[in-house]
Amino acid sequence: MRERFNLSAWGLRHRTLVWYMMFVSLLMGTWSFLNLGREEDPSFAIKTMVIQARWPGATLPDTLQQVTDRLEKKLEEIDALDYVKSYTLAGESTLFVFLKSETRSADIPAAWYQVRKKISDVRSELPSGIQGPAFNDEFGDVFGSIYAFTADGLSFRQLRDTSNRCAPISAACPTWARSSCSVPSAKSFI
Repeated sequence: MRERFNLSAWGLRHRTLVWYMMFVSLLMGTWSFLNLGREEDPSFAIKTMVIQARWPGATLPDTLQQVTDRLEKKLEEIDALDYVKSYTLAGESTLFVFLKSETRSADIPAAWYQVRKKISDVRSELPSGIQGPAFNDEFGDVFGSIYAFTADGLSFRQLRDTSNRCAPISAACPTWARSSCSVPSAKSFI
């Protein structure tokens, strides 16, 4: 009858190989730890842009032919373009522009610049009275923290002034990508 494999006995017979494997594992673990991402909220690139154009009073076929189709045809000239998904309503055209998955994060701003240039080129061919096209490519902004100012005994004006003085300080924080400060409007109830 054949004897079962004994890992401990094999390890004792091949000590140099075991030591070599432990050393390689230690080196690989150290290298992996040193190259590990350390951001709490790592940045990520969203390769989608929304383009919206409005044409008040236009019918659905007119909006489709004179706005949506023209914008789509012009966008097809962009090298980094994967596909365009569009929705058209009477007087309103919405296009979702998707970049190829192999587009590097560093190349995305240049691709959005090309999109804006192409749409600017076709703008003269669009009908008069059109509003836009407007671009939205800021989907990667996320809020990690929200701070609120409250104080007993301070008037709304004093609290607003304090908040407004803190806004430039938060905007200058080097670890924050973006900061915004909003103050509700004062309401008087009679």
